[in-house]
Amino acid sequence: MAPQQAIKLEGAKQRLEAEDADMSGSTFTDVNLARSAFDNVNLTASTIHDANLSTVRISQANLSTASIDDCNTENMRIDGILVADLLAAYRETRLTGK
Repeated sequence: MAPQQAIKLEGAKQRLEAEDADMSGSTFTDVNLARSAFDNVNLTASTIHDANLSTVRISQANLSTASIDDCNTENMRIDGILVADLLAAYRETRLTGK
């Protein structure tokens, strides 16, 4: 499918349903996507900046080569383990070599 002209939504309050769609290259700025669902979505090489991801659940995702930098990870868990505890254990290992 050849790329089409961008559809611009500004000041809209609209629920969207996209299925079997190629929306690559789309941008979302100052957008409320609360309670949205993303299933079988390709976000390769995407950037998320200045986003509120509190209470977001990510499962069965390929996070290889993903990077999380300069973020508030308070109470964030990976496989049920607090990220703060994981980082503390990592740093302790780096300092002690054990």
